[in-house]
Amino acid sequence: MRVLVRRCWGPPLAHGARRGRPSPQWRALARLGWEDCRDSRVREKPPWRVLFFGTDQFAREALRALHAARENKEEELIDKLEVVTMPSPSPKGLPVKQYAVQSQLPVYEWPDVGSGEYDVGVVASFGRLLNEALILKFPYCLPRWRGPAPVIHTVLHGDTVTGVTIMQIRPKRFDVGPILKQETVPVPPKSTAKELEAVLSRLGANMLISVLKNLPESLSNGRQQPMEGATYAPKISAGTSCIKWEEQTSEQIFRLYRAIGNIIPLQTLWMANTIKLLDLVEVNNPKLTGQALIPGSVIYHKQSQILLVYCKDGWIGVRSVMLKKSLTATDFYNGYLHPWYQKNSQAQPSQCRFQTLRLPTKKKQKKTVAMQQCIE
Repeated sequence: MRVLVRRCWGPPLAHGARRGRPSPQWRALARLGWEDCRDSRVREKPPWRVLFFGTDQFAREALRALHAARENKEEELIDKLEVVTMPSPSPKGLPVKQYAVQSQLPVYEWPDVGSGEYDVGVVASFGRLLNEALILKFPYCLPRWRGPAPVIHTVLHGDTVTGVTIMQIRPKRFDVGPILKQETVPVPPKSTAKELEAVLSRLGANMLISVLKNLPESLSNGRQQPMEGATYAPKISAGTSCIKWEEQTSEQIFRLYRAIGNIIPLQTLWMANTIKLLDLVEVNNPKLTGQALIPGSVIYHKQSQILLVYCKDGWIGVRSVMLKKSLTATDFYNGYLHPWYQKNSQAQPSQCRFQTLRLPTKKKQKKTVAMQQCIE
């Protein structure tokens, strides 16, 4: 989440903004060194006039907190609140637009940013590089996991601690500015990226309100990010969902499932057909004697009615799959596994297996998926 501060006169707000369209006039805040703004209406303390940029559920929680603060007339933290979001093919729009419409807040679709006057801009999961000085609420403890998918990579890499950083970013650069506020929390065991994002969105919304209450002081007391420990959290591609049975352990596969399973189902190959694994479960390694197993070997476990798939170091369980249509493990056994064994009665279980799916590498065939999900 970013808090945007702009001098009274300056260049367009962002790359891609329509020429000739009036940009919002950002009022300079105290102690930012922008002496060229002499407007008598500059506000150095609340109530703030806020323009919010956001798209997904993570951003919606921040907007909800801002809206509640605006409705709280006793505190007088926010005087004006308007919203900018991204266009969506859905008639209802993205979660932020849905909330704005429901709450009767003025809402614009990028690159339209309105033409009003504001003191502060807040940006959460917006996905566009803005030209101005910003403060960012980031769902991780920077400098770790800079980039568009920090929550996904937190789960994917098995981090035990995460948090939220509120920072001021540099113009035209992502996630590199001074830190204004930072809090850490433990990652709940076996939580999904979606569940963790909900925890962080609530924490971040509360932190945002806290910073806005003392914004000039927070800006002047920012500390630089350390150089060590910086890592990048790139967007997740469809290729990430392809399980590598020979290379990945059961723990790595379950991390992958918890990180992206609600966005892109994990994929593999079955007899040259792409199959999606919809519902994975942990299993105690079954003792199957007298069978030569290799990674990808798949067996139906009748007692628990799940598919057992062998990976680098053990087994994972699969309750349902997608092969032309959604199938339970029992359906897959009756329709595919059992008939295969009947036709190949002398075959070893190792011949009946899932294989790693290799997606085409041509740029036009790549499918890139962003984490906020719009992520999410």
